[in-house]
Amino acid sequence: MTKTLKEIAVFLQGELTGDGSIAIRGVNSIEDAQPGEIAFAGPAVSEKTIEGSGASCVVVGGPLQSKTAKPLIKVDSPSVAFSRLVDLLMPERIPVPKGVHGTAIAGKKAVLGKDVALGQYVVVEDGASIGDNTVLYPFCFVGKNTKIGAGCIIYPNVTIREEVSIGNRVVIHPGSVIGSDGFGYDTQRDGTHVKIPQIGTVLIEDDVEIGACVTIDRARFSKTVIGKGSKIDNLVQIAHNVVIGPYCLAAAQTGISGSTSLGRNVVLGGQVGVADHLKLGDFVMAGAKTGISKSFPANTTLFWYPAKPVDKARDILGCVGLLPKLYERVKVLEAKIKELESK
Repeated sequence: MTKTLKEIAVFLQGELTGDGSIAIRGVNSIEDAQPGEIAFAGPAVSEKTIEGSGASCVVVGGPLQSKTAKPLIKVDSPSVAFSRLVDLLMPERIPVPKGVHGTAIAGKKAVLGKDVALGQYVVVEDGASIGDNTVLYPFCFVGKNTKIGAGCIIYPNVTIREEVSIGNRVVIHPGSVIGSDGFGYDTQRDGTHVKIPQIGTVLIEDDVEIGACVTIDRARFSKTVIGKGSKIDNLVQIAHNVVIGPYCLAAAQTGISGSTSLGRNVVLGGQVGVADHLKLGDFVMAGAKTGISKSFPANTTLFWYPAKPVDKARDILGCVGLLPKLYERVKVLEAKIKELESK
């Protein structure tokens, strides 16, 4: 889709400097953009980079006072504005299935809302319901009595098992599994393991986005919960009976063990591990590879393993860095002590 700079500036509610009649057909990075494309400059981008870009226009932050001759659109948040621009200029960048494909199978008691799209070989079992304008890409599976809200996007090869509830505008990326059995076994005297039935469910609230190859286990009883507006990165494991509050972030390869609860706006960096039956308060943040083995109150920033408040972890790591020098000093002192003892 092609828009003029004037139309784009109005759409973004930004301030345009330069020729508003220039036509824009696409978006690109500031390094790779060509004439006819628009780019955005983050706070670290220099005026020299802006001037040297091949873009026909650059979206910049309001405080920037640039003397470049290149057309600019000044907005409060270039990154947010650029995300909106992608939707405006490239609305069909991802092919979307239309209608119900002939190879899709929906149970006789399944309920499909208005303008639901089912791609090739999608299976929707009896009792499941899918809300208006929801799209399921090829090879998705929706189990018995599962409910999916309106405006959701379920990408290929997603498995959503029985009795799961998913809110509105939820996005699930390829290969994720929602509602798999929680990991629970009773070990017998002879060393064998007897499976504990997992008869609970999963509740995913509105506006959640779940990355590729994420696994969210159903509860043993009650439900595993992903709170409104939370965003889960690729390759994250969320165990049974976990409760994640609203607007949390969990980066790739994070693992959250069973029956742990997170407050609102908790942020877990990549490869964070959280033990079972813990509570993390609102606005807790954990750096990458942090191992959390106990509960922490709200507004705590954590790092290291076992997790410690970041100031304490920083002091310990500083001491660890001095160990080679301390080792050499100890060797010298030992030699002096040995010499004194010999006298």
